[in-house]
Amino acid sequence: MTAPHVESTHRGIDADHTDPSAGQIALEQEHVDLVYRELAKAAERVAGVEADGLARGRTDRTGDVRDEEVTGLFERDALVFAAARRRSMLQTEHEGLVFGRLDLGPEPVGSPHTGREVRYVGRLGVRDDDYEPLVIDWRAPAAAPFYRATPVDPQGVVRRRVLRSRGEQVVGVEDDLMVPEAPADIVVVGDGALLAALTRTRGGRMRDIVATIQRHQDEAIRAPSRGVTEITGGPGTGKTVVALHRAAYLLYSERRRFESGGVLVVGPSAAYTAYIERVLPSLGEDVVALRALGDLVDGVTAERPDAPEVAAIKGSPQIREVLRRAAAEPPAGAPPMLRAFVGGHAVRLDPPVLERIRRDLLRTHQHNLAADSAREALAHAAWRSVDMGDRDAFLDAFDSSREIDDFVLAWWRPLDPREVLLTLADTDTAYRITRGVLAQEEAAALARSYRDALEVGSWTVADVALIDDLLARLGELPEQEREDSGFYDIEELDNLSAYGVQDVRAGLDRGRRVGSGQAVITPSDARERLLMGRLERSRSYAGVLVDEAQDLSPMQWRMVGRRGRGASWTVVGDAAQSSWEDRVEAAAARDEAFGSAPRQRFHMDTNYRNAREIFDYARDRILPVVPDADIPVAVRETGVLPVEITADAFGLVAAVTEAVQGHLEELDGAVAVIAPTRWLERLTPLERQGDGRVRVIDPLSSKGLEWDATVVVDPATIVEASAGGMRALYVALTRAAHRMTVVHLD
Repeated sequence: MTAPHVESTHRGIDADHTDPSAGQIALEQEHVDLVYRELAKAAERVAGVEADGLARGRTDRTGDVRDEEVTGLFERDALVFAAARRRSMLQTEHEGLVFGRLDLGPEPVGSPHTGREVRYVGRLGVRDDDYEPLVIDWRAPAAAPFYRATPVDPQGVVRRRVLRSRGEQVVGVEDDLMVPEAPADIVVVGDGALLAALTRTRGGRMRDIVATIQRHQDEAIRAPSRGVTEITGGPGTGKTVVALHRAAYLLYSERRRFESGGVLVVGPSAAYTAYIERVLPSLGEDVVALRALGDLVDGVTAERPDAPEVAAIKGSPQIREVLRRAAAEPPAGAPPMLRAFVGGHAVRLDPPVLERIRRDLLRTHQHNLAADSAREALAHAAWRSVDMGDRDAFLDAFDSSREIDDFVLAWWRPLDPREVLLTLADTDTAYRITRGVLAQEEAAALARSYRDALEVGSWTVADVALIDDLLARLGELPEQEREDSGFYDIEELDNLSAYGVQDVRAGLDRGRRVGSGQAVITPSDARERLLMGRLERSRSYAGVLVDEAQDLSPMQWRMVGRRGRGASWTVVGDAAQSSWEDRVEAAAARDEAFGSAPRQRFHMDTNYRNAREIFDYARDRILPVVPDADIPVAVRETGVLPVEITADAFGLVAAVTEAVQGHLEELDGAVAVIAPTRWLERLTPLERQGDGRVRVIDPLSSKGLEWDATVVVDPATIVEASAGGMRALYVALTRAAHRMTVVHLD
């Protein structure tokens, strides 16, 4: 238990101020100033440690390095690393470091203001020169009453105070009283921290929410790490806030496990990850991999969506059989038969034999890791076709044959998973591989999507899970594979051409310049852009957090599951906001990802984001479509109803512009224009209004985000064009905190 900080100066300070709020701000500023002075000392100490670390391990020796010198170098690196990390933490947490205060009772007998314990709560712990706590880290057990105390269960707390700061300056305080009457030595300021936070304008990123975590949210944050923690609730209930704070709490409470194993945070879009990328550092942690679903495979980045019907094909479990068949196909240009002269014998292996060898190997081997096994299987098949002379001599001759080398390189060359996926761009190939799995029109739509990829040079978000599946099937490309460097010997290319190999790696015959016996592949077309970057197999994390989990397709659940075997899971979602229609399919894939891990569930039922008038409008539109939607209780009213207007295609931009301008004049905060893709290009110039306060965004990318006001454009098209239909519109209609305008297309 940390030593208490004892306050006995309230009355003296308050007596000098006629405004209680001003007096309390001045009081808190004194303590905050003390904290920052100690922080400056800490920064000086860190600089000293860093300098000491750099001085260690220095040597002028140019010969062999002795063991003690190696130890010195290790100590130097460790000290410098630790000091640099501490310096980064101090710099990151500098703004708004102290955000809370607890006055604890019971009220002392006798003098009403002497000896009361005070604890300050902040983004990290700070102690003075005597090692007394000036600030307690919000994740420490001693800070738990700041979040857990209520008037029904005060947990020894008399007053909870939230400090609002701008830089190092305290600009406001808000108090919550936990006892029926304030003791004589307690001054209560404001109408409560939560109410003040709800009515405040939104910033460009989440930060100050740590000061207003509610008890039911804190219970989920501090829940045991084992197994799966599911956090559910409707829009605006703080699910994302709780999940991110939980990640920071687990890193604090079980640092060795989660820092060494890593924590993966998976969000729905790049816009979401950009919004929350500084949340965890502001909570005191930065040991986190933050990825959108389109960034989850190292070497691939995708933001482009598929049409809903194509996304449904790519996300369904049945696509796995299509991928299995595609991965089992011979590489493009592979020779159909083996003809060679080995050890004085003519060898011929016809297509059925080669097909059987390939099929048998792929039952037990990953393609890219089976080249040696393939060569061995070919050797034994070749011997069976000859079956005369000295067997060992024949196998030795087979193993040393350059002709066989060239054949194996062409017949069993390493395969990039992306290259395999692109074979489906050919409609006839797609029909053949998907026969019995997809309907013909589905196969045609799949092929068309990959022709689109070859035209624009980018993958879709749904493709990333398919690439990951193929990577797991095929294995990584060999680390030193020469094709990855873009260089081939001309002689080798000529040998491969003898077997009809015109495309050893996709795009080899384009953008190629020859000189000094080498061919250089330049990434000059869309196909080469699709194949750029080295894919790496998934790593497993100690902790996995999935936000907007209701949107993950079965294939995306499999992709995330490969990264969370044995992990502590935190999963956040709301079925009514889902863009994946088949809940049974998704649930089965999710359960497979979780395995047999135990589960604990927390439900959030209070909408802190939307004014009641805005949420009632959204609720009335989702319930006819999703009668069992999880409907939270909105706790705040503004008295201002959402506004509906109608415009034709020619007047749409003007109508939206006028609505945005009205919100900018009414409110000081951020405004979003949420519109379907067809209107984004025409509306994007609106982002130049309001000194950067305006954002134009599509419905999918708005998930998990919030603004003070929104203008929702063409809701009918949002329903028609979005996966999830009315659920996508429900998302768009629940992003605003204070004002909303809906623009219908006439």
